[in-house]
Amino acid sequence: MTRAVVTGAAGFIGSHLCAHLLAAGDTVLGIDVLTDYYDPALKERNLRDLIPHPSFTFHRVDLLEAALEPLVDGADVVYHLAGQPGVRPSWGKDFELYARRNVLASQRLLEAVRDRPLRKFVYASSSSVYGDAPAIPTGESVCPRPLTPYGVTKLSAEHLCEVYRITLGLPAVSLRLFSVYGPRQRPDMALARLIEAALTGRPFPLYGSGEQTRDFTYVHDVVTAMREAACSSFTGVANLGGDAPVSMKHAIAAVERLVGPVNLDPRPSSRGEARHTAADIALAARAFGYRPRTELDDGLAAMADQSVIDLARQPESGSTGPRAMWRGAT
Repeated sequence: MTRAVVTGAAGFIGSHLCAHLLAAGDTVLGIDVLTDYYDPALKERNLRDLIPHPSFTFHRVDLLEAALEPLVDGADVVYHLAGQPGVRPSWGKDFELYARRNVLASQRLLEAVRDRPLRKFVYASSSSVYGDAPAIPTGESVCPRPLTPYGVTKLSAEHLCEVYRITLGLPAVSLRLFSVYGPRQRPDMALARLIEAALTGRPFPLYGSGEQTRDFTYVHDVVTAMREAACSSFTGVANLGGDAPVSMKHAIAAVERLVGPVNLDPRPSSRGEARHTAADIALAARAFGYRPRTELDDGLAAMADQSVIDLARQPESGSTGPRAMWRGAT
C-alpha cells in the first residue's frame, strides 16, 4: 500500500488523481488552500466524494505558510499539483502571486521532502514551458522558451525539481502536461467554456482564427500516467500528451456534433499564445508505459454529461434549447 500526498487535491486534476489513487488501494493525504482563482465552492464539490473515503484525509493549508514536514512525514510519494493556474492573468501585477504560488511554494515543499526516503516526487509541469516550439511534435530535448509569465513560473519550478534531483538525489519526475480536459475541468478553460456555450446558448469567445492546434489530453489518462511514473524507476522530465492534436475549429465542430450549435464570439489572439502544441510522448511510453487511451469525442461526451448535471443544479442559469438536445440531459 502506497502512502501518497497530493497537493492541489481539490483542483480539477488533483481531485481526479486522488480518486484514482484511492481506487488503486493507496492512502491519500490531500492538501489544498482553496484559493479564489475560481469559485472555491467548485473545489469543495470536487472533494465531496473523497472526504468520506476511509483512506483519505484532507488538510486545508497554504504551502507558503504551513509547517510541511509533518504533512509529508511517512509519505512514499508526493504528487505536487498545487499552484496558480491561468496563462492570461499571469501578466502584470499578478505575477508576484504566480511567483509565490508556483515557485516559492514548490521550493518549500522540496525542502520539506529533500532528506526523506521518498519513492518519488511527481511535479505537474506544463506544455506552456515550450512556448512556440520549433519542432512539432515537441520532444523533451527542445529548449524550453515560454511566452508567458505563467510558463516562466512553471519552468522555474521544474528547474528546481531538477536541481534537487541532480544535486541532492531526490527521485523527482516533472511531467509536462498538454491541455488536460475532462469532467470538472476548470470553468475558465477552453473546452469547459465551449461545452457550456453549447448547452446554454451563451457566446463562446474564440481567440484567433481557430486554426491553432492543441494536444488535448484526457484527465484519466493523465492521472493514470502520474501513478505509473511514481511506480517506475524513471526520474527526470517527460511529456504527457493526447497524441492526436486538433485545431480549435475541429474541437468546436466536435462539440456541435455532440451537444448543439455554438455561438462564436471572435476575438484577437492572446499575447503569448502558442500557435501549435503537440507532444512527442515516446519517452513516457518507454519509461513507464504511457499510452493515451481516450478519444476526443468520448472525453467531450463525459464532460458534457457532467456539465448537464452541474447546470441542472443552477435552474436560473439554464437554457431550454441546446441542453434539451443533449442525450445526457435526462
